[in-house]
Amino acid sequence: MNKTPQAGFPALRLRRPRQSGWSRRLFAETNISPDDFIWAIVLKEGKGLREPIAAMPGVYRLSPDEAVKAAKQARDLGIPALALFPYTDTENRTPNGEEALNPDNLMCRAARAIKDAAPEVGLMADVALDPYTDHGHDGLLRNNEIINDETVDILVQQSIVQARAGFDIIAPSDMMDGRVGAIRAGLDSEGFQNIQIMAYAAKYASAFYGPYREAIGSSGVLKGDKRTYQMNPANSDEALREVALDLAEGADSVMVKPGLPYLDIVRQVKDAFGAPTFVFQVSGEYAMIKAASENGWLNGEMAMLESLTAFKRAGANGVITYFAAEAAMALNT
Repeated sequence: MNKTPQAGFPALRLRRPRQSGWSRRLFAETNISPDDFIWAIVLKEGKGLREPIAAMPGVYRLSPDEAVKAAKQARDLGIPALALFPYTDTENRTPNGEEALNPDNLMCRAARAIKDAAPEVGLMADVALDPYTDHGHDGLLRNNEIINDETVDILVQQSIVQARAGFDIIAPSDMMDGRVGAIRAGLDSEGFQNIQIMAYAAKYASAFYGPYREAIGSSGVLKGDKRTYQMNPANSDEALREVALDLAEGADSVMVKPGLPYLDIVRQVKDAFGAPTFVFQVSGEYAMIKAASENGWLNGEMAMLESLTAFKRAGANGVITYFAAEAAMALNT
């Protein structure tokens, strides 16, 4: 599209629209609101439990009853959905992660309680085995190799268990090949045609996941690393291939993870496919902003909102973030 040539200085002064608050708001190209957030919540067994996570100041492991309170807060703040993740003690972890298939596990009980108390709040379920395995990997481990196809079979079963518990979005984060199509077929065969799939399509083997692994109890049990199935941070063309495959297999939306270090990937995905595209502002990103804020090196609220705006500017439809409630309160004032 041809653009009309603009006048030059001094006839054109780009500072004019910046002179007042009303004008800056009027000329803003990107806006964020609580509607853009999915609030990441970590669950733990117990009652009345709000256990601080050392590496993530302001984030707590919540018992199901406390998660219900968070869901009601989300509803009141205008946050559309929660993403739930379970902390699992080492004694409850097994080589094959059987607890993932328990219809009365922590995730399922929390989902049912939340849906009873705040049915209008959407729920997103993480689908992977790493919270449940004693080796900390997202799939089955055989002779030091993550087995793809057998893992996919279990992920399908896990997805059906979660759908029965009331989750609205199934979000496979494991990065096994072919899992989106298999999960879609499995859900449909059980009558869950309306359950969404948000694929962790471009999930990188990132250093920014460290605090999360502490949060769910995986940091001390992980054997080796996840580079054989999570993406190389050096690659971008590969991300587009991953997204194309997941969309072809039936994903309703796709995700890029982590966030700020991968804004270029968000932009490329949105431009290439025009599909609903989400980004995960991961634990390490949260921790860096919080640590800098607590040390007086950054204005925490401004840095938080600036980072969230950057995701929308890059093309994301929404953001999964631990900042959701804090950001919503800042935006609602």
